[in-house]
Amino acid sequence: MRVAVTGGGGFLGSHLCEALLRRGDSVVCLDNFSTGDPENIAHLLSDPDFEFQHADVSVSVEVTGRVDAVAHLASPASPPDYLRQPLETLAVGSRGTEHALRLALRHNARFILASTSEIYGDPLVHPQDEGYWGNVNPIGPRSVYDEAKRYAEAVSAAYRRTHGVDVGIARIFNTYGPRMRPHDGRVVSSFITQALTGEPLTVYGDGTQTRSFCYVDDLVRGLVALLDSREPGPFNLGNPVEYTVAELAAMVRGMTGSSSEVQHHPLPVDDPVRRRPVITRAREALGWEPEIGITEGLRRTVAYFGAHPDRLGASAAAIRGGQDETVPVPAAAAPVGVPQTIPGPATGVPSASVAAPPAASGS
Repeated sequence: MRVAVTGGGGFLGSHLCEALLRRGDSVVCLDNFSTGDPENIAHLLSDPDFEFQHADVSVSVEVTGRVDAVAHLASPASPPDYLRQPLETLAVGSRGTEHALRLALRHNARFILASTSEIYGDPLVHPQDEGYWGNVNPIGPRSVYDEAKRYAEAVSAAYRRTHGVDVGIARIFNTYGPRMRPHDGRVVSSFITQALTGEPLTVYGDGTQTRSFCYVDDLVRGLVALLDSREPGPFNLGNPVEYTVAELAAMVRGMTGSSSEVQHHPLPVDDPVRRRPVITRAREALGWEPEIGITEGLRRTVAYFGAHPDRLGASAAAIRGGQDETVPVPAAAAPVGVPQTIPGPATGVPSASVAAPPAASGS
């Protein structure tokens, strides 16, 4: 099977590309590295079954040759990213999704959408199953991501009903693991970065808000299962075990041996208080459920962060002291030695040039 993966240079996208190649598929990876990292896919460039295209899917999605499936993962996904790129986030959720759907339509290909638990907003129903319509503020600071994904689901469903596109929708809950960026502002990466650099751990509110953390390998298995099916979904993909943010902070401090203190900051506007997926539908229709517990998942993630100390210093500065929900975290400086240019494949696709982000500053 030949699969086009938009956002394939990102955290989740690169793991999906790798999993597909590992099982013998061919992959066309499309990314403009607005939030991805060239290093995520550098080890795949020598694989003859891997092609890379530097592309902004909000402008167009063009893939030559056969396409059997399209996995649309392109989008900023962490609050600092979509607050820093609000219009780009809306564009990739709307125009980008439509361009990816048209690619699938032209090739009669399977299409899967990486949606998000954020479509549930700050839920009034707990835990959340796929029948819940959500509680979203359409004009709040988080709306650029929430509503972009809600529109992406709507247009995907419309393409299925109107054009018969073989659409599958995954609603992804908090996912963590190797290749997360230390400065991406998500709670797992922030806590690990702060613990390893001796910075205070930033906890918003009193820490009693909950999240459900799914290790990346488990999540990717779910995406592959959805890709291989004809199921439309939507499917919650996440770990149904719920932890408070304070519990996560304690686990990270214990695992890293850190003496970092915990500092509390105001809870951001519209930040969900509780978040846990019901995954019955995915268990029954896809035969999927998470296998890696948080202790093992955190161990692997801490080991990955510890193996990249060059990235931690600038990233710690970028996330220091907590961020107001209306002030996005600046991008951390690219570490020395990370390639800023990725050559295109032998087919003549232009090389990917990535401008180094500005130096980080505290907030």
